[in-house]
Amino acid sequence: MKPATAHKILTRWMHWTPLESQLPPEPKLILLGVPHSSIWDFVVAWLFYRSLGGKPRVMIKKEFFFWPLGALLRSLGAIPVDRKKPVGITRQVIDAMEKSEQFALCIAPEGTRKQVKRWKTGFHTIAKAAGVPVYVGYFDWGKKEISYGWRMECSDDAMADLRKIQQYYKEKGVQPKHPGCLAYLDD
Repeated sequence: MKPATAHKILTRWMHWTPLESQLPPEPKLILLGVPHSSIWDFVVAWLFYRSLGGKPRVMIKKEFFFWPLGALLRSLGAIPVDRKKPVGITRQVIDAMEKSEQFALCIAPEGTRKQVKRWKTGFHTIAKAAGVPVYVGYFDWGKKEISYGWRMECSDDAMADLRKIQQYYKEKGVQPKHPGCLAYLDD
């Protein structure tokens, strides 16, 4: 899909306001997407990043990669992963990132559309191992605003970084499509 078409669908048909008009400057990065409470989060985020001219990459469990769905998912930037082998996921994504000139991995740190008590830190592990920055992005269903947020270099303390990220989302007051699905470390 062409960037102009993605932009038109996002802004005119879906009534979202993108807060950026160009891609982040780094060719390789991790982009967090919070809050993740609906499959529509993927649609909005994908349209947003395509409207900027980028090709977002997402991890999807390998069970969805059957014919003909697998070909469609790959064309949309999906990477099949085996969730039963978490260490393998990290290595697989890092390898794919190293083989590409441009690679924007979009991750929901909640790890699922349901409310969770603990966010996953796999994004942090991948960012540190690959030497790429993390952008703390969001899609706010209350305001219908989407942004790739601010750039963060990961420290050596994943939990401290996660608290900093969650504090940002709390202060922004981002709203999920389905209320009650956003939980933080100190809730």
